Amino acid sequence: AGSAKVLGTEVVGASKQQLRRLRGKSMAMVFQDPMSSLNPVQTVLHQIREALQVHSKLNAARQIERAVELLDLVGIPNAAKRADDYPHQFSGGMRQRAVIAMAVANNPELLIADEPTTALDVTVQAQILELLGRLRRELNMGIVLITHDLGVVAGMADRIAVMYAGRIMELGAVDDVFYESRNPYTRGLLASLPRPDLDEASLTPIAGAPPSLINLPSGCAFNPRCPFAQDVCRVDDPVLRLVGKTHTACHFAEQLSSNHQAHQN
Repeated sequence: AGSAKVLGTEVVGASKQQLRRLRGKSMAMVFQDPMSSLNPVQTVLHQIREALQVHSKLNAARQIERAVELLDLVGIPNAAKRADDYPHQFSGGMRQRAVIAMAVANNPELLIADEPTTALDVTVQAQILELLGRLRRELNMGIVLITHDLGVVAGMADRIAVMYAGRIMELGAVDDVFYESRNPYTRGLLASLPRPDLDEASLTPIAGAPPSLINLPSGCAFNPRCPFAQDVCRVDDPVLRLVGKTHTACHFAEQLSSNHQAHQN
């Protein structure tokens, strides 16, 4: 339901032909598990060339050159030689770099990155995030980053959409959402983060468990876990509306203090 447009093209309900023109050229995607994103029986070079064959008019020799250029761009050492390797010969971080090279092969305007650092250790995570930020600047592309790590959001994003049970609960600039949230779910997420600047011995978790998406509660999906829930929350699903500096989906957003720090303490 709803609407999603990429460069003015509606993708909800679009035909396979319309989507095929967009995928890999105007928009591309990086998934969280690079091993399952790559074909284990084909070389990395072959897989990058496939993306070029579908959307570009480069001849075979130029496709090979471009593939090596892309691997070099994403930081694969000795790219010309490693291009002929198979995915199992790459480390986890190198596999994710190869997947990113495939995604940006045709200079897409939009890159969707779905938990791109989940399977990687902390040091490699930082390298991949730095790479995405550099490519965003160098290729002038937008990035939609899907993540549960609010630290990553704070370091990379300009705007944030906080989602719960498949819908947006709060939307706004990162600083506004972090410091002037008007949504109980957003506040619960932030209150459950470790705070080295506070002396608190324990975190404040969100009570309860997420609902099943095939059996959502009536009204606001967060109401069974929300400390502010009232009768209206169990009946009416709140609309996303501007309250203060953020768009929020909460019946009582106006009554919630805009000072998140005071609430958290």
